[in-house]
Amino acid sequence: MKLTVIGGTGRIGSQVVRKLTAAGHEAVPAAPSTGVDLLTGNGLDQALDGADAVVNLANSPTFDEASLDFFRTSMDNLLAAGDRAGVRHQVVLSIVGVDLVPQLDYYRAKTLQEDLLRQGPTPYSVVRVTQFFEFMAAVLSWTSDDTTVRLPATRVQPMAAADVVDAVVEVATGAPLQGIRNFAGPEVFALDELGRITLAAHHDNRTVVTDDTAGMFAAVTGDVLIAGPDAHLAPTRYEDWVRTAR
Repeated sequence: MKLTVIGGTGRIGSQVVRKLTAAGHEAVPAAPSTGVDLLTGNGLDQALDGADAVVNLANSPTFDEASLDFFRTSMDNLLAAGDRAGVRHQVVLSIVGVDLVPQLDYYRAKTLQEDLLRQGPTPYSVVRVTQFFEFMAAVLSWTSDDTTVRLPATRVQPMAAADVVDAVVEVATGAPLQGIRNFAGPEVFALDELGRITLAAHHDNRTVVTDDTAGMFAAVTGDVLIAGPDAHLAPTRYEDWVRTAR
């Protein structure tokens, strides 16, 4: 099976390419460094030539309102190129609860991406995942100083990037879902609690202060980032991962 992986040189994409190749598939990474420009369409026809499926892992360079234009343009170009190439399956990586957080520009942009995929000409699958373990360091840095880290008590159900890769490969090599499949980590945390676990694992003596106005996730209320009962739960626990990562 030939799969073109858009964003195939990034954190998730490079691992998806390796895993697909190891399983005997032909995986073609497509990114600016390989001559593919999603915003102009340059290189897309060549990258999709002969592909059975397209795995879209491309991300907007910003998380603000400009991300809406990025996903609108990139999806229009990719869907048109896929239709020309006779691609039989378009897969997009998205976020659990993405359509329930319209107050965040980036989440609205990802919702638009899903909508464009559904309206497109090709059978499709949406792989929704929860926040990555690997992003926790960035989350801590947003609202920290030398002595404290301020975090809201937003409930999250994060998962390891390696488990995200497995989820993407599973869906991309199967039949189109014509819908959404949710994946999440095996445990639910309050974000401030997760911050304390992370700092302790790294022997960081800063104090986590619960502040429901702090950082991007302060805009999220309730359990919208928690996967529902139909979600596929990944195997990796956070405390096991953070010890290994450290």
